[in-house]
Amino acid sequence: MAKDIGFKGKVCVTGASGFIASWLIQRLLESEYHVTGTVRNPGDYKKVTHLWELEGASERLQLVKADLMEMGSFDDAVMDCEGVFHTASPVCEVKSNPNAEIVYPAVNGTLNVLRSCEKNPALRRVVLTPSSCAIRTRDDIDPIVPFDESSCASVEICERLGIWYALGKILAEKAAWEFPFVKELKTFVIVKSLIYFYDSFMYLARTFFRQSPSLTPQTRDHVQD
Repeated sequence: MAKDIGFKGKVCVTGASGFIASWLIQRLLESEYHVTGTVRNPGDYKKVTHLWELEGASERLQLVKADLMEMGSFDDAVMDCEGVFHTASPVCEVKSNPNAEIVYPAVNGTLNVLRSCEKNPALRRVVLTPSSCAIRTRDDIDPIVPFDESSCASVEICERLGIWYALGKILAEKAAWEFPFVKELKTFVIVKSLIYFYDSFMYLARTFFRQSPSLTPQTRDHVQD
């Protein structure tokens, strides 16, 4: 069978119906990548209709079911993909148990995705999407000292003030860096302080795959985390 000359590669985007993931998928489709997106319920038309309306979706988008809390749930989604963008993370109002509802799913979900990635021999890169709150939630900020890769938010403050989303992001990132498989990959971590859509993710994708001049960043819209 002749190879499709327009085929750029296959990637997986977790949490596909989310805000960031949706923009990322749009740009990947525009750049002729084949995309497998994971969602909790592919049949929930109200949550995924905007994805099916994207140009190229009917030819190069597949939505599959995956659950952050289910071991092996991402195995099929990431298999044969060259890259995985992990954007899925619980963002919800705490009802009774913040650890069970936000923190544990964020941490265990990240590890479940990495365990699935480990089974894929074709994988080249994994992209994690933490949050700036995993850096700036602290009480010792010096306004003249810039944040860098060594900066980290305070777990104690997050627990004391009930900033559960930030706590989940902090612990998920730490768990990822300690995961043995990650050390074998050039794993990128994006801190979402101010995101210029298309820019941040697609500049990364350009570096990520090193094969598509069409992924040159173009400044469009932005949103604060």
